[in-house]
Amino acid sequence: MPNTVITIARGYGSGGRSIGQRLAKEMNIAYYDRNIIYLTSDKSGVDPNFFSMHDENVNPGFFERLTAFATKNVPPESHRFRSKENVFKYQQNMIRELAEKSDCVIIGRCANHTLMDCGHNLLRVFIWAPDDICIRNVMKKLSISRDDAEKMVHDIDKHRREYYKYYTGLDWESAKNYDLCINSADYTADQITKLIRESAGLMAGL
Repeated sequence: MPNTVITIARGYGSGGRSIGQRLAKEMNIAYYDRNIIYLTSDKSGVDPNFFSMHDENVNPGFFERLTAFATKNVPPESHRFRSKENVFKYQQNMIRELAEKSDCVIIGRCANHTLMDCGHNLLRVFIWAPDDICIRNVMKKLSISRDDAEKMVHDIDKHRREYYKYYTGLDWESAKNYDLCINSADYTADQITKLIRESAGLMAGL
């Protein structure tokens, strides 16, 4: 029987992560975010710090691209494993395994693209909010100045945008890559969670 898998891509400060956590708790299903790093590390035997260093962040130079091209399908115990592309492939494999294992919510990490043809009931969600809302949310959460919050929102979304483009060739914020795009400024967290649950139910034919 196909599993229900909900992937959530999110703009920084939009509340996407907390909505994913709430959703998984209400549905009583598995939740995967940064713990994917540690699960992938345990399976591959590669230091989690190396996975963490490249988590949703990529700025490859020519040499790294050349090295990656020459190290396809290299086992993790080899020093030649250490390219962003091979790290990403191991993470992709882990995401597929998690989707195969049970119903779950997966945050970020190109999961919507990785699982496109997974054969499960896949709902791909993108949560965003206007910049000013995201900045205010970050200011409140981290107790930092507006300038610092604005820089964080800009920089983190830039990293996510580049990461998605680099590994998928697609635009991170394009509605074409998702089944459901939600402006979190227009709804409460409860309303968004309900909307996603109902959409997942329709996707699964419930």
